[in-house]
Amino acid sequence: MKISLTFLFAITSILVIKAQDQRNFLNETPQEMAERMSWWLEAKYGMFIHFGLYSQLGGEWQGKTTPGYAEWIQASFDIPAQEYAMLVNTFNPKDFDADFIAKTAKEAGMKYIVITSKHHEGFCLWDSQHTNFDVASTPFNGRDILAELSVACQKHGLKFGTYYSIIDWHHGSQERNIDGPKNSERWSQIRMKTNRKAQYVEYMKNQIKELIDNYDTDILWFDGDWVYWWNTLDGDDLYNYVRNLKPSIIINNRVSKRPKFKKDFGTPEQKHPETSPNYYWEACYTLNTSWGYKIKDSQWKSPQVVYEKLMDINHKEGNLLLNIGPDGNGNVPEESVKILLEVGEMLRNQ
Repeated sequence: MKISLTFLFAITSILVIKAQDQRNFLNETPQEMAERMSWWLEAKYGMFIHFGLYSQLGGEWQGKTTPGYAEWIQASFDIPAQEYAMLVNTFNPKDFDADFIAKTAKEAGMKYIVITSKHHEGFCLWDSQHTNFDVASTPFNGRDILAELSVACQKHGLKFGTYYSIIDWHHGSQERNIDGPKNSERWSQIRMKTNRKAQYVEYMKNQIKELIDNYDTDILWFDGDWVYWWNTLDGDDLYNYVRNLKPSIIINNRVSKRPKFKKDFGTPEQKHPETSPNYYWEACYTLNTSWGYKIKDSQWKSPQVVYEKLMDINHKEGNLLLNIGPDGNGNVPEESVKILLEVGEMLRNQ
């Protein structure tokens, strides 16, 4: 079959026009960035939600309690990916109440919510068309956690954000690092298989597009940037991909290598700077000592400690993203709710 020069010219023209439409948002002007970040800067205080398959374990595996974060339990106990994946058969958070969570966040004085749509375990809290390792493959199938939370945020005047891990302990492109000296390092520095990176990046982009198209997420909060096979060029590319899908979206600096990349905002974890840095920033803290639900973790921060952290962070022009970890049934620990509401009362009385 012969292809005419006119046809080839038309196709080439379309591709050129499409390429021209893809803006390099790394060259955004300070004024443009200030306008986009204005609501976030005014918000000052948000809720982080760590929720996934690990939530039903509560930090315990075969009678042992993990010494670390509950959401890292697969790494802590070096659980094979296929064995861990069997948890989809019992994931049924029937008590998850998005309206209660959003209402609690609002009463606490928070202005936005960020939930772990996909943590390092690779499990997706939405019905993704690009994997079966998602909520649609569980007994909870039929409900959409992200949609419920997005709607609840709109109802209560909150912005909605989604966390997405760059590393994935379940995806076939990656494998446990057998050279890691400790369990945690075998999984934190998970290996990328030969010639599989491009496929995985496409997978990530397809899923991120779902989060934007289906849930209109206002924030994309990345994590896992420390892995050796992710570099600054990858980060630049993913940042621009996301911003071209939704120019107004706000992205954290872990989309690239966090020590160097600060756009759109820096993310100190479980600590915050002594003086105000010269970029937007947000400190994330746990309410006890774990991000994911941990049955035996009762080391709660007092409302006064949370309030003082919030005041100090805000004084230094930063935001506080404070975490809750619902249990496997979807219930928020009572102590978390109590602390949040007491801090909210303190804010109203200041």
